[in-house]
Amino acid sequence: MDRSTLIIFAAAVAIGLAIAYWPRSTGSVVEITLPASFTPQAEAGRAAFEKNCQTCHGVNGTGTANGPPLVHKIYEPSHHSDQSFHRAVRDGVPAHHWQFGDMPAIEHVEPKQVDSIIVYVREMQRANGIN
Repeated sequence: MDRSTLIIFAAAVAIGLAIAYWPRSTGSVVEITLPASFTPQAEAGRAAFEKNCQTCHGVNGTGTANGPPLVHKIYEPSHHSDQSFHRAVRDGVPAHHWQFGDMPAIEHVEPKQVDSIIVYVREMQRANGIN
């Protein structure tokens, strides 16, 4: 293969990969009101959420085309307990409420981080009348 053919081939592969892995729209699925302030544990949860969850669940848990909003009545504590968040992170979860596909396990997130993420999500839920 000559050099120009190799360059064209490499460019085509790069473009194909970019198209395949380009994130879908990250526009929010829901609009929310943020609490006036967060507790220190929720602030730690926000940092962990932004690093590990935000890509799919959106800024402040408002959802994206890749994952559902967590600040939503479906995730109120009486329907999805704190333990269900732990199970979802630890084991993954098959799609059942939404059409976003299955959630994979997020194995590198430690249980203490999940605890903080839950506090963050629950504080946002309460600020939006989800108790």
